Amino acid sequence: MMNSQGVNQGEMAHTCRGTINLFTAHFDTEDSCGIVLTSGGRTYHLKAGSEVERQQWIAALELAKAKAVRLMGSQSDDSGDDEDGTASPADKSELHDTIKKLSLKLDDLSTCNELVAKHGVALQRSLSELDGLRIPCESGEKLKAVNERATLFRITSNAMINACRDFLELAETHSRKWQRALQYEQEQRVHLEETIEQLAKQHNSLERAFRSAPGRAANPTKSFSEGSLLTTKGEDSEEDEDTEYFDAMEDSTSFITVITEPKEDRKAENRTTGSVEWTSDNVLDSTSLVPQGPPKVKRRVRIPDKPSYSLNLWSIMKNCIGRELSKIPMPVNFNEPLSMLQRLTEDLEYHHLLDKAVHCTSSVEQMCLVAAFSVSSYSTTVHRIAKPFNPMLGETFELDRLDDMGLRSLCEQVSHHPPSAAHYVFSKHGWSLWQEITISSKFRGKYLSIMPLGAIHLEFQASGNHYVWRKSTSTVHNIIVGKLWIDQTGDVEIVNHKTKDRCQLKFLPYSYFSKEVARKVTGVVSDSQGKAHYVLSGSWDEQMECAKIVQSSPSSPSLDGKQKTVYQTLPAKLMWKKYPLPDNAENMYYFSELALTLNEHEEGVAPTDSRLRPDQRLMEKGHWDEANMEKQRLEEKQRVNRRRRLEACSRGCGAEEAEKEAEVYVPLWFEKRLDPVTGETACVYKGGYWEAKEKQDWHMCPNIF
Repeated sequence: MMNSQGVNQGEMAHTCRGTINLFTAHFDTEDSCGIVLTSGGRTYHLKAGSEVERQQWIAALELAKAKAVRLMGSQSDDSGDDEDGTASPADKSELHDTIKKLSLKLDDLSTCNELVAKHGVALQRSLSELDGLRIPCESGEKLKAVNERATLFRITSNAMINACRDFLELAETHSRKWQRALQYEQEQRVHLEETIEQLAKQHNSLERAFRSAPGRAANPTKSFSEGSLLTTKGEDSEEDEDTEYFDAMEDSTSFITVITEPKEDRKAENRTTGSVEWTSDNVLDSTSLVPQGPPKVKRRVRIPDKPSYSLNLWSIMKNCIGRELSKIPMPVNFNEPLSMLQRLTEDLEYHHLLDKAVHCTSSVEQMCLVAAFSVSSYSTTVHRIAKPFNPMLGETFELDRLDDMGLRSLCEQVSHHPPSAAHYVFSKHGWSLWQEITISSKFRGKYLSIMPLGAIHLEFQASGNHYVWRKSTSTVHNIIVGKLWIDQTGDVEIVNHKTKDRCQLKFLPYSYFSKEVARKVTGVVSDSQGKAHYVLSGSWDEQMECAKIVQSSPSSPSLDGKQKTVYQTLPAKLMWKKYPLPDNAENMYYFSELALTLNEHEEGVAPTDSRLRPDQRLMEKGHWDEANMEKQRLEEKQRVNRRRRLEACSRGCGAEEAEKEAEVYVPLWFEKRLDPVTGETACVYKGGYWEAKEKQDWHMCPNIF
């Protein structure tokens, strides 16, 4: 009629005649062998064959009742009536089944623990009563009670021990399976990560191949849309098909821009804030982006093809993780035949943007062109994954292009550790630019971070507008495995310190899982009152456009609670577009037309000019073995010069100050000054170079080559 097994919740809910619900049952002892069980208003009197058998039944019934209580409380449909636990359904995993079994065994242990505690207290009470007896005739009954409780305690303890044994056996049986399963999942995760990384590389490669494919449409408007600089609504949208939206930027510069017809917006705006006509269409007109007329001096259009040399990068880089890259002795195999001074000069490739900006009557329009110029300096880096030569201390590079570019540029390496270069540019069109850039680079194992430190200054003489900004962070990916590729990330703020106009640029990092196109740049130009005038968008390797804002309003908060600003604008105008690379560029380090001319031999330059650096010249000619030997010679010569400065300083000052003073180098053409705009100390051109060149008097130049 009855056994030690409980019933599941389903059976409790639909009982049949004669069923005893252990969830509400209560049982007690009647005599030495009798059991009284009360359930649902009914009482059952049961009799065991012996006292020991009665105690076994009581222990089993208490265990079964505890299971019934757990099942009703958990609201679970799983069966719990087997002491070993019930088997999982066939569609559940072995791991889930084992965990459930162990959980049931753990519950059994908990129940047995409660029973041991309960009966242990009763046993102690009986023993205390036995100790307090004074009448010998009562000792027989008390001893009998002690024996009964000791028997019950022993049975419960045995049940607990058996449950522990079963638990340990199950744990030992399945521990190896769990370890193998965990190891397999870890290996699968690593394999999945590698697969995703490889897919990202292939996606990036296909995207670049598409961008460089011949016959691709050159229509600026079409390119603007294809590049996802604006995200067009789908064909099934109820919105106007000509309406386009900017993807929102994050943080304070989040916005959505609606492109509308000029005439309608001008009418709408005239009723409120007045005219929104472009004031300098001739300046921002895309038809005059490229300078007209051939250069007066014919310059070279190619260099020797890059030779094929194999070298294990990991053998060199594996011990250099976390170190400053400039302190790692690198062979020329990883270089390009240009110095960092020449790379810095390449920032001037799209100087015509500043020449146009001179004629702007509006400072916010001028800011648009300055912002486009700041972005254009990254366009040469998209395929330029080779490392430029780290200049020797005192090395210089001049770019004397007054005839064809209308400017003169001078760079000097003013520090070696950390590597720092000072740069000054004068343009006959009415602007000047200066900067001191310190390159901080760290090898992180899978990628290389390059952080240019220092401010860039640009001043227009006629208006006095003084712009200051800083460069973004460059990251070279796949240093060890895969094809190298470079990305620009971070926020760049351009400030006009005269008018307090500002431009916030955001370089979006590339992500395989992002809907954004690679190398995307967005920005907003605002005046001193914080009113936005222009929206900028494009990509740092291709083009930049600006759209004039005619109205702005806050949008409804998104699901994540972020507020965006909706800008209603006129159609965008193309400000800058990258020049196509020369033919055979892939075999010439992906140099642009300007870069190909920078290391061209030129008469009259200073003896410290990068064009005269022997290891760089040998590398350009394809003699890499000789270039490596020459590079070692130059670096050793530089170390000898540093030791000489150290010895000279130690004679004139204390030994403790000698090491510090040895690093203090006095530049030849630049001097340290406190900048009143930024409050920073930086090297500024002090004059004399072009006068020395005209006289061909270079006696003051150090012998560094």
